[in-house]
Amino acid sequence: MNRLARLTRPVVTGIESMGAWILGFVEGFGTILSVAFQALLWVFRPPLRLRSVIQQMEFVGFQSLAIVMITGLFTGGVFALQAEYGFGLFGARSLTGSTVSLALTRELGPVLTALLVAGRAGSAMAAELGSMRVTDPVDYLVARRLCASVVMMPAVAVVFSAVGILGAWYVGIEVLGISEGAFIYRIEWYLDPDDFTGGLAKAAVFGAIIAIVSCTRGLAARGGAAGVGRVTTQAVVISSVTVLIVDYFLTLWWMT
Repeated sequence: MNRLARLTRPVVTGIESMGAWILGFVEGFGTILSVAFQALLWVFRPPLRLRSVIQQMEFVGFQSLAIVMITGLFTGGVFALQAEYGFGLFGARSLTGSTVSLALTRELGPVLTALLVAGRAGSAMAAELGSMRVTDPVDYLVARRLCASVVMMPAVAVVFSAVGILGAWYVGIEVLGISEGAFIYRIEWYLDPDDFTGGLAKAAVFGAIIAIVSCTRGLAARGGAAGVGRVTTQAVVISSVTVLIVDYFLTLWWMT
């Protein structure tokens, strides 16, 4: 009997660990949904505290512009280099501008902006909330950050895409020698308003994800500075992975 117990112990331990992980995941997901629901209710309750919302918008949006613009510029430039090489194999170099523009407005702009904001603003939200919880955290700490993130993420994503297209234009025309007329004409021909609106909708959803996940992890901080550092890392990782997963399903739904 003892020998049988020793042989089956690793299996039992594995099942227990898996069960604990599943329970923790379900509990964490339920906490996120609960905080999101409460925050949404508080967003529409008076007083609106516009000053606080504007401060959060400045923090999430304007303070992220520098890193977003630098990343967008070089993302567009690198993408133009790779696209021109690929299309050049088939004699279709003029498609470089439209391809880069579509990729930036539909996917790269919203997604990369979300990852950048999650790393900069999301981590700060988690750290701040982890060290300054109050009596009604959903009202004072979460709702305003949710509102600011949903509003500012599309704006910042537009900046990312615009700067990325500018970077692609410079590389394509000045470096690679693509005809400027063909470059711009292809963008005007293939880029539709739906590409912009779809990207903006994605960015708004990603903003909500970043705010809710980061604030929820911050509210769960325990154990002083070490606990705050731990939840900060968790906020960035969970937000980033969730954004990528949700982006897949949003794109799948959008394209069907």
